[in-house]
Amino acid sequence: MVYPDPCKNIFSRAMSHFRNIIPDFTDNNLINIIRYGEDYYASSEINYINKIDPETLETVGRVNYRNHIALNLATAHPHYDQEGNTYNMGTAIMGLSGPKYIIFKVPASTTDKENPKLALSKVQQVCSIPFRSTLFPGYYHSFGMTENYIVFVEQPFKLDIVKLATAYFRGLNWGNCLKFDENDITVFHVINKKTGKRVSTRFYGDALVVFHHINAYEDDGHVVFDLISYKDSNLYNMFYLHNMKQETNNFIEKNKVFSPPVCQRFVLPLDVQKESPRGTNLVTLKNTTAQAVMQEDASVYCQPDILFEGLELPGINYSFNSRKYRYFYGSRLEWSPHPNKIAKVDITTKTHVEWHQVNCYPSEPVFVASPGAQEEDDGVILSSIICSDPGVSPFLLILNARTFEEIARASIPAPVHIDLHGLFIPAAV
Repeated sequence: MVYPDPCKNIFSRAMSHFRNIIPDFTDNNLINIIRYGEDYYASSEINYINKIDPETLETVGRVNYRNHIALNLATAHPHYDQEGNTYNMGTAIMGLSGPKYIIFKVPASTTDKENPKLALSKVQQVCSIPFRSTLFPGYYHSFGMTENYIVFVEQPFKLDIVKLATAYFRGLNWGNCLKFDENDITVFHVINKKTGKRVSTRFYGDALVVFHHINAYEDDGHVVFDLISYKDSNLYNMFYLHNMKQETNNFIEKNKVFSPPVCQRFVLPLDVQKESPRGTNLVTLKNTTAQAVMQEDASVYCQPDILFEGLELPGINYSFNSRKYRYFYGSRLEWSPHPNKIAKVDITTKTHVEWHQVNCYPSEPVFVASPGAQEEDDGVILSSIICSDPGVSPFLLILNARTFEEIARASIPAPVHIDLHGLFIPAAV
């Protein structure tokens, strides 16, 4: 069991001051919907999440992670295993054992109908990982999970703790506390889900920025994980208000050189022998060009295989999460950082198909499998669409996931903003 933050209990008076240094962030949860046990929450990347009624979408309560586990931040992109357990990651900036990343698990069966309790009350810590740099932890938005392992990418897009500590007093926002170190490396941590122990081999790669993982799985003694990366943090910077207020043509012209998203596959061999010849590629899989090269200090330098360029907000048939898979879906990015198409990518053939409508901007595509489906792409794609044409109402688009042909659309007679992420919640049986 994981105990609540001891600082809240032991040093409660001192913490009333430190909450100004480590901000007590807003509870504005506009990123994703998370399931813990049988409870659903609107979430972002802060310590507060809002419990919702999945039938009515009413907000029925606010939960603070810190009442259950010592976290200051947590992702809005958890993973769910076949048993319904939820895995997630958080950051403990302040703690008795020093700052660290924390991976935690919320068991599936936690809600007693006769004595209902929050699912988070049964949270369990899987492991903790110390920051590589105490004052500059890597920012992360998601992580990967296979059947037996968690994959955490510690990137050189970093949170400046000193700036964060003074942001409250200087009136700085969260974005001012992030920086990209192009001269640093990216470290890949592989953690055994059952034991909580990290694989001892040090895997690393070139500097990159990553927000979203696509999928991860194990294959013949390797961990394969796919993610969407950028060569720098320009994408983050271009969405400041002073840029967004430009006329559209000026915005596009000035940001034509933005770092496009690249779907990459990394392959990490698990059985690395320290006696392996230096300079050799340890990846033995035949269906990838990804490399993992043994270095003189017995670390392994990883270079990715390119799956696709120009796609973000990825989604898959989640029953294939942690398994070898063939298809993923996402928002297509070409001429602008604003997605204007939906795409389906076939990893095997490295081909794709698209849906597009003039002046329309789709949200993240969400895959919903057909009842009793056997094939990976047997289902539908859901996406919330807005249009810059005032004569076209926002609508929910439904596509055949196999052919990408439109099945139906449902107009929404109300203003809708560009959506980020969503979760399909089946009706109770």
